[in-house]
Amino acid sequence: MPPERQNRIRELILERHYLKISELSKEIGVSEMTIHRDLKALLNEGIVIKTFGGVMLANNNTSKNAVSDECIICSRKVNERLTYQLFLPNNIREIACCAHCGLLRTRQLGDKVVQAICSDFLRHTTISAALAWYVMDTSIQLGCCHPQVLTFEWKEHADKFVKGFGGNVYGFNEAMEVIFHKMNGNAHCCSKHNNGGI
Repeated sequence: MPPERQNRIRELILERHYLKISELSKEIGVSEMTIHRDLKALLNEGIVIKTFGGVMLANNNTSKNAVSDECIICSRKVNERLTYQLFLPNNIREIACCAHCGLLRTRQLGDKVVQAICSDFLRHTTISAALAWYVMDTSIQLGCCHPQVLTFEWKEHADKFVKGFGGNVYGFNEAMEVIFHKMNGNAHCCSKHNNGGI
């Protein structure tokens, strides 16, 4: 029954703060389309906010940032295809324009980051930043921050992308360190980075 499912979704969101649509579908045992329909009431009530491929708990702290279309690091306009989101204690959410800024911010905040998500570059699905694979130094340029960082859910896809367009593949922790070290003395990035913000 829809009311029972909505109550269960509400409980799960209150408990976990963020869930993918696919996770809700498995947890409740219905199709993703049914989850989307059930979420409409919760969205209308302002209980949850839609994210890329999922939903998160809404409150006064997240509502302001949820409508922001500027990167927390470089203030560029956020592009859904490249966005990187950080979830902090007290349901605070920060948005970075791309994995470049997202990784720098994650490194800066350290243990304060409860969860981080980004978008798979090829499939446009929401993935865990900690489990993603990061491609740097590729010949493809998307006009965002430099050095550019692209994210992939599967290493196999990242490796194939590198075979076609060049670059290097890194896991999460290594990518954070590589981008941080690349930024030391790099004059070709966002203005905030050059001003010593990170």
